Amino acid sequence: MTALPDSAYAVRRLIVSLLLMTIGTGGMYVVVTVLPTVQSEFGVARAAASLPYALLLLGFGFGGILMGRLADRRGVMLPSLIGAVCVGLGFTLASQSPDVWWFAAAHCLFIGFLGSSASFAPLIADTSLWFVKHRGIAVAVCATGNFLAGVIWPPVTSHFVQASGWRATYLGIGVFCTVTMAALALLLRGRAPTFAPAITMGKLARRASDRPFGMSATQATILLCIAGLACCVAMAMPLVHIVALCGDLGIASARGAEMLSLMLGLGIASRIISGLLVDRIGGLWTLLIGSTLQCIALVLFVPANSMYALYAVAALFGLFQGGIVPSYAIVVREYFSAKEAGTRVGTVLMFTLFGMALGGWMSGKIHDLTASYDAAFLHGIAWNVVNIAIVLFLIRRVALQQVALGKYQPIT
Repeated sequence: MTALPDSAYAVRRLIVSLLLMTIGTGGMYVVVTVLPTVQSEFGVARAAASLPYALLLLGFGFGGILMGRLADRRGVMLPSLIGAVCVGLGFTLASQSPDVWWFAAAHCLFIGFLGSSASFAPLIADTSLWFVKHRGIAVAVCATGNFLAGVIWPPVTSHFVQASGWRATYLGIGVFCTVTMAALALLLRGRAPTFAPAITMGKLARRASDRPFGMSATQATILLCIAGLACCVAMAMPLVHIVALCGDLGIASARGAEMLSLMLGLGIASRIISGLLVDRIGGLWTLLIGSTLQCIALVLFVPANSMYALYAVAALFGLFQGGIVPSYAIVVREYFSAKEAGTRVGTVLMFTLFGMALGGWMSGKIHDLTASYDAAFLHGIAWNVVNIAIVLFLIRRVALQQVALGKYQPIT
């Protein structure tokens, strides 16, 4: 019997995907938590200490396309199993690092490219195919796994680093990830429905899917990629450097880890709210709201220099930015053909990860040059403005397209 979209089976898959993403994407938060410790042990500058995070996300992004294509051909279970093995191997190899370069390579190749990449874009794309009526909230729930990882992993990692050191902690994380991720992957044997609800869409909707935003599919994808890169360069500044920022201000690193967890915990609520909003007003308008509010929070970070002020702004940042990345997946599903979902979602999300990688490294470099994070926040704000401008441009293009073609129903 073939399972139907929006069925009980689809909901069960959603829960499994949520758990798998929570565990499988934890590496990006683990490495941020140990950044000050690793920097001290290896005796490197802040930019060099930020490099493992940046390379992890670069590998994460490229791997998302590879794993997405594999999932399109063989189902999402196979890449999830590969990811389970490689995440564990990556943490194990990183625990034996003699220098920061070995540490960075393990994060890039095994934790990022072959590991965590299987637990992000492929799961989001797969979820979008299993839901039609409530696609927005389903994708948002799945994507909260990445933020749940940010809530859970930093305090757990910080505790074990203080108790046993970062090397033993990494080894334990590797074993845990392989065992649990492999078990969850085996529950994702079923393939997404081969019939596409999009076959029922009208002639105008089909014409619109051929010309998303009134331009070629390639041009539209490039603009979304640039927008994703820009917003995530801005997003990376607090997420990557909040622990180090606290250290510079004389605030305990444990408090910084708590702020990171707070941002990502409230980001979960933000993603759920954004998912509900997407089902009402669409992905582009939800993306614009989230990006604008994120810019406001970044501005508020500049004057915040006390522990309580940072807690407050971190909370606002979490509430504001949580729904941004999932909105890109919804935009792709609304304006592109369902047959291209895996490739398009993987490509756009790859650039959001590139933005996180670039933003994390550039913020560290700016800190090294200026001995302060103020300029780094201003740098992030500028990128955020670029993102807002692109989204406004796309909204205008949609309005013009609807005038030219007549109002059509969103592509399902």
